[in-house]
Amino acid sequence: MSDDNFLVNIENLRFDYDGKPVLRGINMRIPKGRVVAIMGGSGCGKTTLLRLIGGQLRPAAGSVRVAGEVINEMEHARLYAFRRRMGMLFQFGALFTDLSVFDNVAFPLREHTDLPEALIRDLTLMKLQAVGLRGARDLTPNALSGGMARRVALARAMALDPALIMYDEPFTGLDPISLGVIGQLIRRLNDASGATSIMVTHDIQESLLIVDYIYFISEGQVIAEGTPDEARASANPFVRQFIGARADGPVPYHLPAPDMAAEFLGAAHV
Repeated sequence: MSDDNFLVNIENLRFDYDGKPVLRGINMRIPKGRVVAIMGGSGCGKTTLLRLIGGQLRPAAGSVRVAGEVINEMEHARLYAFRRRMGMLFQFGALFTDLSVFDNVAFPLREHTDLPEALIRDLTLMKLQAVGLRGARDLTPNALSGGMARRVALARAMALDPALIMYDEPFTGLDPISLGVIGQLIRRLNDASGATSIMVTHDIQESLLIVDYIYFISEGQVIAEGTPDEARASANPFVRQFIGARADGPVPYHLPAPDMAAEFLGAAHV
C-alpha cells in the first residue's frame, strides 16, 4: 500500500516516564477503514500509545502522523481543532454523570461545532438510534447497565463522524452478551462510517472476530504483528502464551527470587 492508504503512521516512537523507557522504537502503520488491535500485557504502554496518538503526551523521539499531520509537532490550538477528527471511547465509558444520555452524546457537537440546536438534536438522536438507545435519551448514566453505558459512550465517540476512533479496553467489565454487542457495534459502525479504528484490548476471543490486524507489544516494543489468522498460527512464544492464556512463557509466572532451598535453609539456621 502507498502512504496515502494509511491514516496513522508511527515511526521510531520512544516515550519515557521519569527517565524510565516505556515505548522503545515503535513502528506502526494503520490502514484507512480498518479495525486494528493493540495487545500486550498490563503496563506495556498500550494506553500510553493512544495518548501519544491523540496528542495528550509528547514522545521523547520519533513521530506520530495522522492524516499526514505530525501530531507531536502541533501547537495547542491546532491540536484542539484537529481532535475534531478523532473519537475516543475511554475505559469504562467515562460518561458525565450529571448529564443525561442525550446531553452526553450531544456534548462533542456543542463543544466543537456551531450547529443550531435543532440539528444537534437530530444528529444526537441518530447516533443513539445507531446503538439502539434512542429510548434512553432522558436517563442519567447511573440508571444504565454497564453495557448500555458503553453503548452511549460509543455513540458519543461517533458524534462528530471522526476519521479515527480509539478504544481503550472497550470490553472491560462487560457480561458476555454486552461484550458481543459492543464488539459487533464497533465493527459495524466502523464499516458504515468508513472510519479507522484502533483498539487497545486484552479480550482475545472477541477481538479476533472483529479486527483486521493486530500488533503485539512487550517490553515497549512491537514483537509481532499480523492478521487474526496469522496470530492464531503464530510460532512466536509471546503470541502463543498471550492467545493461549498460558501462565508461564516469555512472561514468567515467578518473579526473580533467591534460591528457595537456600532461603529456607538459611532461615532455619538464623
